[in-house]
Amino acid sequence: MPIATLRQVLGEAKRKKYAVGGFNANNMEQVQAIMLAAQKTKSPVILQATEGALKYTNFVYIKHLMLAALEENPALPIVLHLDHGESFETVKKAIGLGFSSVMIDASHKSFGRNVKLTKKVVGYAHRFGVSVEAELGTLGGIEEHVRGKVKLTDPKQAVEFVNRTGIDALAVAIGTSHGAYKFKRKPRLALGIVKEIAKGGSIPLVMHGSSSIPLKLRQQINRCGGRMPNAKGVPISSIRKAIKYGISKVNVDSDSRMVITATVRKVFKKYPGKFDPREYLGPAREEMAKLIASKMRAFGTAGRAKDYRVISLKEAKKRYY
Repeated sequence: MPIATLRQVLGEAKRKKYAVGGFNANNMEQVQAIMLAAQKTKSPVILQATEGALKYTNFVYIKHLMLAALEENPALPIVLHLDHGESFETVKKAIGLGFSSVMIDASHKSFGRNVKLTKKVVGYAHRFGVSVEAELGTLGGIEEHVRGKVKLTDPKQAVEFVNRTGIDALAVAIGTSHGAYKFKRKPRLALGIVKEIAKGGSIPLVMHGSSSIPLKLRQQINRCGGRMPNAKGVPISSIRKAIKYGISKVNVDSDSRMVITATVRKVFKKYPGKFDPREYLGPAREEMAKLIASKMRAFGTAGRAKDYRVISLKEAKKRYY
C-alpha cells in the first residue's frame, strides 16, 4: 500500500464522522508504539514529527523510522506528517524526506501574512501530491518551540482563509492548549466554533493540544520521583463532542510523553540495578501502545483501515490538484 495523503484519510474520516489521531514521534520506540496500536485496532494513522523531532533525529533517522513503519504495515493507511512547520524551507525539507503531508503554522503572523505564506506552501506541496494543513487562531501553552496566547478562530475568517489558500485541512483554536500544563480546572471548549465552521465548508478540521493529561500517569510520575504539578487536560468526552461537531483529526503528544516517563520511572524505582535500555524502553513502548490504542477507539478510528483503497501521491495530484 502506498503512503497515504492527509487529504484522502481525513476526507474519509469527515464523511463517516470519526477522527484520525495525529501522534507525534521522536524515536524508534514511539514509532513502534503508535504502529502497534494501529495494528491492534486496525486503524488508519497519522505519524507526526515536529521541527524539533527532525532536528533531534538529524532528519534522516526519523525518515527511515517512518519508512520502516510503512514497510512493516502494508495493509494500514499511514500518513507521514510534518507537525508545526514554521517556514517554507522546513516544508521543503520534509517533502524532500518523503513526507506525504505538511503543516505550515503561520498562525502567529497577521492574517494577511498567514494567507501569503500558506498559499506559497500549498502551491509547492500540491505539485507533489502532498497535503497541507494550516492554522488560524492560536493555542495557549508551550510545547517544544510552539508558544502562544489563546486567540480563538473566527469562523468567518476561517472560510475566507480556506478559500484564499487552498489548504486541505484547517487547525482551529477552540480553547485547547499545547503541552502538559494546560488547565487548572476542567476546560470549557468553544465547540460552537467547530460547528459553525464545519457547517460552512467541506474542509476537514483539526484539533491541536488534545492530550488528556491522565491523573493516573501524573500520580505515577510523582510517586517515582518526578515533579508534575496539578494540571488538567482535555477530557475524552469533550474530544468526542468535538468530533461529533466536525473535527476530523486530533493531535496527541503530551500523553505519549507522560506514559513513557511514568513507565521508565516505575522500572527504575522498582529495579534500580537495571541499565539495559531495552529493559525500560521496552515496557514504555508497550504502555504507550496501550494508551494510543485507547485513543484510536475513542476517536472512532478502530476498524477503519480497510474502508478504502489508499491512493498514491501521483494519483492524489491528479485527483485533487
